[in-house]
Amino acid sequence: MKVSTAIIRCLEKEEIDIVFGYPGGAVVPIYEELRNSNIKHILVRQEQAAAHAASGFARTSGKTGVCIATSGPGATNLITGIATAYMDSIPLVVITGQVNSTAIGRDVFQEADIVGATEPFTKHNYLVKDPNRIPEIFKEAFYIASTGRPGPVLIDIPLDIQKETISFSYPDRVNIAGYKPTYIGHTGQIKRAIKKLKSSKRPLICAGGGILCSKASKELKIFSEKARIPVVHTLMGIGALPSDSNYYVGMVGSHGHSFSNKVVDKADLLIIIGARVGDRATADFKLINKNTDIIHIDIDPAEVGKNIDTNIPVVGDAKNILSQFIEKVEPLDTDDWMEIINSYKKNSMAQYNGKDTFINPREALKTLSSLADSDTIFTADVGQNQIWAARNLEINDERKFFTSGGLGTMGYSLPAAIGAKLAAPDKKVVCILGDGSLQMSLGELATLCEIDQNITILLFNNNRLGMVRELQDNLIGKGKYFGIDFTANPDFMKIADAYGLKGMRITSNDKLKTAFKTALNSNNSYIIECMVDPSIFSTL
Repeated sequence: MKVSTAIIRCLEKEEIDIVFGYPGGAVVPIYEELRNSNIKHILVRQEQAAAHAASGFARTSGKTGVCIATSGPGATNLITGIATAYMDSIPLVVITGQVNSTAIGRDVFQEADIVGATEPFTKHNYLVKDPNRIPEIFKEAFYIASTGRPGPVLIDIPLDIQKETISFSYPDRVNIAGYKPTYIGHTGQIKRAIKKLKSSKRPLICAGGGILCSKASKELKIFSEKARIPVVHTLMGIGALPSDSNYYVGMVGSHGHSFSNKVVDKADLLIIIGARVGDRATADFKLINKNTDIIHIDIDPAEVGKNIDTNIPVVGDAKNILSQFIEKVEPLDTDDWMEIINSYKKNSMAQYNGKDTFINPREALKTLSSLADSDTIFTADVGQNQIWAARNLEINDERKFFTSGGLGTMGYSLPAAIGAKLAAPDKKVVCILGDGSLQMSLGELATLCEIDQNITILLFNNNRLGMVRELQDNLIGKGKYFGIDFTANPDFMKIADAYGLKGMRITSNDKLKTAFKTALNSNNSYIIECMVDPSIFSTL
C-alpha cells in the first residue's frame, strides 16, 4: 500500500469524515487518495482558516479536528492557527507535506522547517523519516492530541515518503513512554480540599475552559448546587455553568463584570478549575486577594500554581475530580455570602453612552440571545465584539460559545463557525465579529457559500480597531489614537452581494428584532451589519 493511501486509511480508522485544507505540490499524492475516499474535503481560502475551521469542528463535535497544507508557505500559514488551538487546548492533527527527504536542509523551493517552527505550539510533532512508521505515528498523534490536556499534533511528511510502499497495519493501542496523563485526583489532596472547604465562609468556584474540555458542566452544576457555592468563569469558561443557575455570578477578568471581580476579591477560598489563571482573567494578576486560600485543579501539572501561589494543588481531569468532590462534600451555609453577591449584582450594569444614530451592541446581543434557539452555537472573534458577546450572550450549555481566548487571534470566528456548522448541521450557528476581524478572513465567505449552509454573521462595524483604541486610551492617554482607523472600509453589503450572500445594514435598535428573525430563519447565510459608535467601550 502506498503511504499516501495509508494516510487516508489512518484517518478512516480514527473515524475522520471531514478535513479542512489547501492543496499544493508537496501533498498531491495525499489529495489523490482523498479524491478516492469518502472523507469530505473543505477547501478554505487560506491555510490559517483550515486550522481555525478544524478547531471549530473539534470544539463542536468533541472529536479531533484535521487540517492539511502543503510545504513551505502552506505550512507556515498554519502556524497561527496551530498556536491558537494550542493556547485554547483544542485537539487537532495537522498534516503537512514536505519537500523530498533528500532535499531537506538545502533551501529548495517551498522548504520550511515546520517541525522546528511549531515546536513551541504543539503537544508533539513528527518529521516522518521511516515510511513504515506511518500507522504508528498517526495512532500516537490522535492519542496525544485528544488525551490529557488536549492540543495540536503536527505530522510533516516528505513528498518522496508519500510515494513509498508499506505493509499497512493500524495499531489497536498506544504506549508512549513518559506520557501518562493523570485523570483521577490524589485522594489525600481531595481530603485536604474538602477540609478547607468546610471551614470556608465565602467560597467561590472559578470555572475555566478545562470544564468544557472534560465535558464536566453537569458535574460542576451538581457540585455547586450540592455544596451551595457560587461560580464565576473566565472567558474560556463561558457555558461551564448555565447562566440561569442560582449560583451563577458572571465573567471575571480585565473585561469581566465588575461585580464578579468584586466577588473574587471578597472570597476567602477560591477553587480554580481548568483555568490557566492568566493575566486577562486576573486583571494583570491583581484581582485575587493575597489572603484568599487557593485550590487549583487542572489536568496539566505545569499549569497548577504557575501563575498564582496555590495552597492545595490537585492534578487530574475536572470531570473526575468534581465527581470525587460531589461524593464527599456537604452543603455549606452560604446564605449570607449569596446575599452579599446579589447585592453586588444589583445596579451594576454599565451605562451605554453611544449616540442614538448607532446600534447599541448590548441591546443587539440581548435581542439575539432572546431569539436564538437554546442550542445555537456562537463563535466570537477578537476585539470589542468578543467582549460584548462574552458579557451579554445568554449561554446555558457547554460547547455553545467559541472564541480565541488564549492567543487572541483576529479572523478566527468565521472559519470556526464554518467548522462548527459542518460538525452540527442541524444546529443554528452565529458568527460574531468586527469589521477588522472580517477583513482578516474575508475570503472564507467563499468557503461559506460553497458549503451551502445557513450561518448568521453579526458584523459590528465601527470603522476602526476599537479594542486597540481602548488600549491606547489606557496606556498612552485619552485621545492619543494612531493607526486604528479604517478610512477606506469597503461596502460590506456589496461584498455580501458579490459572494451571493444576503445582507442587511441597520443603524436603529428598533430594527434589530426583525433583522435577526430574518437571518436566523433564512435557508441561506445572512450578514447583519450593525453600525456602532466608534467612541464606545467593550465593557457594556
